[in-house]
Amino acid sequence: MLLHVPEVLSKEQVAGMRRVMDGAEWTDGRQTVGPQGARVKRNLQLPEASPVRRELGEMVLAALRVHPLYHSAVLPLRTLPPRFNRYEGGGEYGFHIDGAVMGAGDDTHIRSDVSVTLFLAEPEEYDGGELIVSDTYGEHEVKLPAGDAIVYPSSSLHRVTPVTRGARVASFFWVQSMVRDDGMRRLLLEMDTAIRKLSADGADQGSILQLTGVYHNLLRRWAET
Repeated sequence: MLLHVPEVLSKEQVAGMRRVMDGAEWTDGRQTVGPQGARVKRNLQLPEASPVRRELGEMVLAALRVHPLYHSAVLPLRTLPPRFNRYEGGGEYGFHIDGAVMGAGDDTHIRSDVSVTLFLAEPEEYDGGELIVSDTYGEHEVKLPAGDAIVYPSSSLHRVTPVTRGARVASFFWVQSMVRDDGMRRLLLEMDTAIRKLSADGADQGSILQLTGVYHNLLRRWAET
């Protein structure tokens, strides 16, 4: 499921984060991938041990904790600390698939079910830099406003196209969902969306209650904790 999650961060929050990032030290992004990824990756990242990365990552996670669409779509169980990258001067990341098990640099590991990219630069600030996600329906090109996020299955083949002008800045991270199967998560999101709309439209409360019960019983059947 490829899903646009709008307005995770406000424009003011993005501007504040960018000011901090502009004064931070960046390192070669190939330090955080294996040999295969290093052959196709050309970008910069905030160092893993950077206090700036930790501070900004907490801001991202705090915003996501209160975003209803994100929770409904992802059903997060465990989330790795967000990382931050920067593409410029032809920087790109060729086609790759994220690792099935991801670590945080300590003893923390998660199964990567969902990949998240949170855009921190406006589309007009740079040329290129599209996130291309390939699935059974073809290739999907993603370039979102600053503060918006895209979520997609970590099993997807994906790449970032070369940035030929300006700088593409983003946060990215991985999530282990309570429901590992993408198709099941999609069904639950569709049902939750329908329940919310029926409630807003003033539908029969008995029917809404029954449908809500079905949602939670499916989640109870499918969830892993």
